[in-house]
Amino acid sequence: MNCRILSVRCSLAVSLLLLGQGSTAHAADNKLTPSEKAAGWTLLFDGKTTDGWLDSKEQPVAATHVNDGTLNPHPCNYMLIHKEVYDNFKLSLDFKVSPKCNSGVFIRTFPLKPREGKDVGFNGIEVAIDDTTTAGFHDTGALYDLVQPSKNAMNPQGEWNHMQITCDKSLIIIEVNGIEVTRTDLEQWTMVNKRPDGTDHKFDVIYKDHPRKGYIGLQDHGSDVWYRNIKLLRLKNLE
Repeated sequence: MNCRILSVRCSLAVSLLLLGQGSTAHAADNKLTPSEKAAGWTLLFDGKTTDGWLDSKEQPVAATHVNDGTLNPHPCNYMLIHKEVYDNFKLSLDFKVSPKCNSGVFIRTFPLKPREGKDVGFNGIEVAIDDTTTAGFHDTGALYDLVQPSKNAMNPQGEWNHMQITCDKSLIIIEVNGIEVTRTDLEQWTMVNKRPDGTDHKFDVIYKDHPRKGYIGLQDHGSDVWYRNIKLLRLKNLE
């Protein structure tokens, strides 16, 4: 056989082998990889149903919130919550925003027990997700009105983004598209309406004393926003 033809065939075989390996390196959407399963990750959204999800009035979630393998909290009673209560965890998800979107991921929230005279936003901590390009207290990756991100690492509206939220006792870390943008230690939050540096925020909450467990919520604030690949890893509590 001609050496050149043999070389081309060998190169093609190697390329196909590498392509096949690459196709198995990542799980399909809304699936766990073998390594994630071995590590103990849990899939919170199966891509097909609203199983495991309720609205913030503890009502079942209509199947219309699922479309093309995504979960969209709009429209609902402020947020969709997962039925389980979590304390220390890593939450991993993908999101895509609509134009002028205002949404967020709530952590350690109890929307079923609203405080008198307050909306349910006062019951938990919100990781902001918004269709903006700035990096303020209300932009993507911020702890809403509490900690502004170091940068806005979100892709443009209409493109998918990846977010990971770590809650480890008093420590909260937010990563957007692989970049750590927010980190805070709630032990430093000792005053109502005050950040650790003394500047004001809207919440009359001492976050040092905020519950270290609660529901996870996907906020509906009047705009479409799509979530997929919602996965959670419980962290061991060493206390």
